[in-house]
Amino acid sequence: MKKQWVLLLGFALFLLLFIQSLTVFIESIYILELLSTSLDEKVLGVLFLFSPVLLFFFGSKVPRWLIWLSFALFLVGRGVVPYLATGDRMLSAGISCAAGLILLPLMLVTYREESGQARWVVPAQGLALAIGISVLLRTLNFTLDPTLTTTYGWTGWLLGIGLGLLLINFKWEPVEVATQSLEGVTSSSIGIMSLVTISYFMFSSPGVIARWTEGSYALIITAVSLFSLLWLFLSLTKPGWFTAVSGAVLLIWNIIFTLSVVGTILAHTISFPAGPDSPPVVVTSPTGYQQIPLLTMLITFPVIFIDFSLLSAVFGKAHPEPRKLAPGFLLGSLIMVIMIFINIFSNVWGYVEPVSPFFRNKFWLPFLLILALVMIIVYVVSRRLDTGEIFGATSQGFTWPAAILGSVFLATLVAALLTDRFFVEPLPGNSLKVMTYNIQQANNEIGEKSYLDQLALIEQVDPDLIAFQESDSTRISLGNNDYIRYYANRLGYHSYFGPTTVTGTYGTAILSKYPLENTRTVFTFSDQDEIGTAEAAITVGGTTFSIFNVHPDGSDEAKMVFAKTLVDRANPQEHVIALGDYNLRGWEQAYLQVDAHYKNAWMDAYPSGVDGQGLDMSGRERIDHIFVSPHLQVVNPVYVLPPASSTDHPVHWTDISWK
Repeated sequence: MKKQWVLLLGFALFLLLFIQSLTVFIESIYILELLSTSLDEKVLGVLFLFSPVLLFFFGSKVPRWLIWLSFALFLVGRGVVPYLATGDRMLSAGISCAAGLILLPLMLVTYREESGQARWVVPAQGLALAIGISVLLRTLNFTLDPTLTTTYGWTGWLLGIGLGLLLINFKWEPVEVATQSLEGVTSSSIGIMSLVTISYFMFSSPGVIARWTEGSYALIITAVSLFSLLWLFLSLTKPGWFTAVSGAVLLIWNIIFTLSVVGTILAHTISFPAGPDSPPVVVTSPTGYQQIPLLTMLITFPVIFIDFSLLSAVFGKAHPEPRKLAPGFLLGSLIMVIMIFINIFSNVWGYVEPVSPFFRNKFWLPFLLILALVMIIVYVVSRRLDTGEIFGATSQGFTWPAAILGSVFLATLVAALLTDRFFVEPLPGNSLKVMTYNIQQANNEIGEKSYLDQLALIEQVDPDLIAFQESDSTRISLGNNDYIRYYANRLGYHSYFGPTTVTGTYGTAILSKYPLENTRTVFTFSDQDEIGTAEAAITVGGTTFSIFNVHPDGSDEAKMVFAKTLVDRANPQEHVIALGDYNLRGWEQAYLQVDAHYKNAWMDAYPSGVDGQGLDMSGRERIDHIFVSPHLQVVNPVYVLPPASSTDHPVHWTDISWK
């Protein structure tokens, strides 16, 4: 059983590092494309994911040099990632992914247990542990994986070296003749890749699920950790329990899980205004009924580990030649790439015509497609394999698994419960400092990560209220990193994420030293990006302010609809602060519509558009605005331009006072 732990840890570290590399790879490509808001040659980087084509060149024998060269490239590619600029990071992570896609099929074929028994559950146990560790790492750093930062990048090297030592225990001898029929190897390869994809999309960083649903972050994080590690614990100590999972039971379980994932997304999918004359759609906090699919999904998702066990058994029993693995893993990579593009197109549907418009408001589609594919493949394979043979009857002792897995879970639980703390004490009085900040997904104007610089600037200014735009980074295209949660927890502020990532907007989030009340998102007609305005209220010294965080885009018609809706919703309120990236210059009709009712902070203080230091914001550069009710006093408005703003927009703030 000692050997089983070695193999289990080998798969766990490999899958953890591979998903990390894949996450960085896709994120880096997207960031580089974000700078041009169109597809160009950089998207060809996805060709790294088709490296399994190299397996066609090898028969029954894989030379040792290829195995260890692949590992070396995998290790170095992943290890240097935290220290590189975005373009180099894409190349390095791509090399790591390519090498990993050579190693994975060979690992599935060549690992052995010391006892010689056919227990093919070990790779799935590795996946469960990889998810548990990934969740812990991200929870410790408020959804950002610390091993991918320069401060803790050394841990990536440490994990990679540990993987290399564990791989020595894999039997890399060639298998001259397949022991059983090769039927199902290609479909099982596709299934394995699909399960890795769904783990990358959701469960390795479950903070994304919290942003889909406005659900409890602590509950979702701890549920994914608990059920991953509990399944692993039971598969080690009570493997006989899973022998009762027949093909029919497994099919029903997969159906329930698939429907719950799709239902979780659809429960938070919005029917957007169909035309300019359509009324706005107001979205408030979700009801309990909307969270039922979420709870079902969290309870049923361990089925992916049983699926992974079943599909891994095909490799272990058939021992296919390397060239026989190439078609399945190539097709699996192709499906992964297609699902990634569909996911991204559902967000940037207005930019990649004529393809992307079809995917508007179809965030659910890639999840349905990939899970339905897994379900079909698993059902076919389950008719040929017996779960009793896969799981066996030999169990581990209770003490060591309980101690190790319990420690991982308890650390995750504590970190999750310590998240979302509010430790800033707002001062009573009759003034506020408010800031609008388009953070470009926490990247600067040349596409380099700048979240620490942005955080330092916020701490220096010390605003009472911050309106963020382009903050919807909690998606696969941006590394599943929740910078709003990160900033809120580092600052100790209350937060409202605004429109969920399911809706496909560019994110309008609000942070505040004061508790946020009556939070909601208002969607208006759009013909390029979804226009979701985040609304909230804060109370300062007995005075209640209505906050509107805006980020309209699209045609002039769409912007006029937005401006009219903003004015109509704000006019009944006594104290209004409407700030954000308006994408409007001072002479445009939509700007004038808002300016006719509210006071522009900069122009009120500097009617010429030029401040006392000669900063000229009278022209095209001024699209980030702070509007306030006419009776409020504006004091010392400030713009800080790129690169000092650590984004591609000026950051803008002002003090507001009242009697």
